[in-house]
Amino acid sequence: MTAPTTPPPSTSSLPPAADTPAVPGARPAWAERPTTPEGWIERARQVATTLAADAVERDRALQIPRAEVDLLKESGLVTLLGPVEHGGAGQNWTTALRVVRAVSAGDGSIGQLLGYHYLWAWAARLVGTPGQIAAVEEQATREQWFFGGAVNPRDDDLVISLERNADGEEELVYRGEKSFSTGGRISDVTVLEGVIEGTDDHVFAIVPTQQPAIRFKGDWDTLGQRLTESGGVVIDGVRVPWAAAAGWVATESGHEFRPRVYNTLNVPLIQIIFVNLYLGIAEGALATAAAYTRDRTRPWPYAHDPKPSATEEFHVLATYGELRSKLWAAEALAERAAGLIEAINAHADTVTPEERGEAEVVIAAAKQVAIEVGLEVGTRVYDVTGARATASSVGLDIHWRNLRTHSLHDPIAHKKAEVGRYALLGELPAPSWYT
Repeated sequence: MTAPTTPPPSTSSLPPAADTPAVPGARPAWAERPTTPEGWIERARQVATTLAADAVERDRALQIPRAEVDLLKESGLVTLLGPVEHGGAGQNWTTALRVVRAVSAGDGSIGQLLGYHYLWAWAARLVGTPGQIAAVEEQATREQWFFGGAVNPRDDDLVISLERNADGEEELVYRGEKSFSTGGRISDVTVLEGVIEGTDDHVFAIVPTQQPAIRFKGDWDTLGQRLTESGGVVIDGVRVPWAAAAGWVATESGHEFRPRVYNTLNVPLIQIIFVNLYLGIAEGALATAAAYTRDRTRPWPYAHDPKPSATEEFHVLATYGELRSKLWAAEALAERAAGLIEAINAHADTVTPEERGEAEVVIAAAKQVAIEVGLEVGTRVYDVTGARATASSVGLDIHWRNLRTHSLHDPIAHKKAEVGRYALLGELPAPSWYT
């Protein structure tokens, strides 16, 4: 997992798509980068406001989000976790998760892209050797790489063959197909995972996205999260030197995998990213509905006690109060889960199976609560906005569609069972691709 042998192009250098206008409205003037977590969260809110201006229109048009990724780069959010000495913000995961939540409130698709980017940008720290970590973080931060990933574990693994290059050096050559590959065409680099042919050895590697051996199908057309570039991809002969195989080192007999930390922390991280994605989408739904209620919802004239304004109607106030309270409670659980991740990151090289398992249980609990509250918010906002709020031009449906789509990523029933086994039997979930 050293830097790719060919520097990836920045998304700003890619030819603009005819169907991809710039994000409308004046972009914020960012003369300086924030220096505090609070400053970065406020920066994320500014980005969210910009994205929200035409999120519905871009979603309906299924536009390639190149301009939106450029916005993330210009704002500095892409290098939030990058080392300060290389131009990054040097922030921790608590801040990164709050940023994902804030951006998702403006556009769930872009929030997902940013969250996945953070995961894959961090992956070298979890799997790579010290030299690989240093090389990736320096180049990725300086050049503002935007990461995508083709690692969907529900599909067959990519197959890695060992072949000689023109110089006689052995290389890993990836071939296969994935039905999902988040980040797709708008990423600078793509994380691949495959298994060496005839073995059970898995290898992660970062490769330049723009190369003939990677072909994106452009077939992502779903109910929600429509701008995440998550369609299928064909991998046909991506060549990777052994030096770029994450966590693998040369030995006298060949190469050997030496992971940096216990098992993998990628799964707890991606699951807590999901939690904050869902909470952000729900926040966006509640804020959008509240603005509509204040400005456009009419009071019901046939009530027993008619009010002059919808904002004075008891059922409207009670509903907003209930949804706000539930969302605050879900956010508090998400913050608790983030604290466990921070505790692990503080001594990642000595993390125990018990620490990882307990963090995963709390994350599973936070995920189920975030989904249930988020879907309730996305549905019940219509109770307090009225029939006219169902108009396509209002676009209030985008929040429910986004959350409903992504919350099916892996069955929430299994998350509930994980928490149940812990509560009833004291069992911790065994590490897998989803726990």
